[in-house]
Amino acid sequence: MSRPARFDRGHTDDLLTYLAASPSPYHAVANAAERLEKAGFRKVEETDAWDGTTGGKYVLRGGALIAWFVPEGAEPHTPFRIVGAHTDSPNLRVKPLPDTGAAGWRQVAVELYGGTLLNTWLDRDLGLAGRITLRDGRDVLVNIDRPLLRVPQLAIHLDRGANDGLKLDRQKHMQPIWGLGDDVQEGDLIAFVAEEAGVDARDVAGWDLMPHPVEAPAYLGRDRELVAGPRMDNLLSVHAGAAALAAAAATGELPHIPVLAAFDHEENGSQSDTGADGPLLGSVLERSVHARGGSPEDRARALAGTICLSSDTGHAVHPNYPERHDPTHHPRANGGPILKVNVNMRYATDGSGRAVFAEACEKAGVPFQNFVSNNAMPCGTTIGPITAARHGIKTVDIGVAILSMHSARELCGADDPFLLANALTAFLEN
Repeated sequence: MSRPARFDRGHTDDLLTYLAASPSPYHAVANAAERLEKAGFRKVEETDAWDGTTGGKYVLRGGALIAWFVPEGAEPHTPFRIVGAHTDSPNLRVKPLPDTGAAGWRQVAVELYGGTLLNTWLDRDLGLAGRITLRDGRDVLVNIDRPLLRVPQLAIHLDRGANDGLKLDRQKHMQPIWGLGDDVQEGDLIAFVAEEAGVDARDVAGWDLMPHPVEAPAYLGRDRELVAGPRMDNLLSVHAGAAALAAAAATGELPHIPVLAAFDHEENGSQSDTGADGPLLGSVLERSVHARGGSPEDRARALAGTICLSSDTGHAVHPNYPERHDPTHHPRANGGPILKVNVNMRYATDGSGRAVFAEACEKAGVPFQNFVSNNAMPCGTTIGPITAARHGIKTVDIGVAILSMHSARELCGADDPFLLANALTAFLEN
């Protein structure tokens, strides 16, 4: 497949940097906020009173970020244009009592988060990242980005049927090792993490920690036309959304208020104070209307004219399993973003939503593809239907086609992140 002339390697280079620097949702939103700060956005605290001034603003809450740009002349009832995404990925999460071990090995007790593709975490060098919370309430980001942990697979000599269908017990077989010793001491792991973070272990009151593969994201293929890396589901969309919001803000005059909504906890149902099924987005939109002197009537008018593009990764046709895909819908890498449709509302797209996305792609000069699931296969879902139902706003599900979804290391076309960002920019500006 020839490379489109509009392909910009710089955008994908920056995506690789962003993926490597964002091993947890907390790092992902901090790094997105840093990019928005450079574009002139400023952080506002939820506990402060908000003003109605123009310009770019953002809110951080845990692993979620809501950012928006109020253009000159915006009315209280001015509609929003929202790009929705999520910051979390299926992985392993450290338990409250993490210190364990057996047979002379020190191990870390973990839970499994989301729909993790378990075998992809075996025999990988893993770091440890996330946040620790101190007794004074402050959160400290932690990123031990070097080989520290490993989930060892059983040798084939001890499991002769492994290649006939590997079966992993989620409790027994997924606990990583991180050292040797028989005298497992409670508090060892957190003391080590505190030392790495430069804080006193006695001040640590809580933690949200997760292993991550330390192998760097990279271009792949004869012509480097592919990208392999962790957490592309769905940091690829968060990165593209932040770039699109900054680009839209730079244009100045806009008929809508562009918004980036990057939520946590999509992979386990979105029901949290930082998830799409929580109150965060609605609260931010309502407070933005009120800060500009708006009434409940203005808020209702604004939401009635609001549109959201829910951007999440989707499935590229797999060359080894083409029968698992719909026979007439075969999204390909580097073919442009995909429009995701499911009439049972696993995706929120309808015909009028398709028209919105098609217009944005046409304006940006970006091709797009269509995705539906094989009728014999269950369909995944996104924040799209949740956003539509919770806020009563038109929502369209889109994304980038990838392989190895929910693996510790995923694969996409190197052109597609830039093409997605262009389409999102056109949507936010239109």
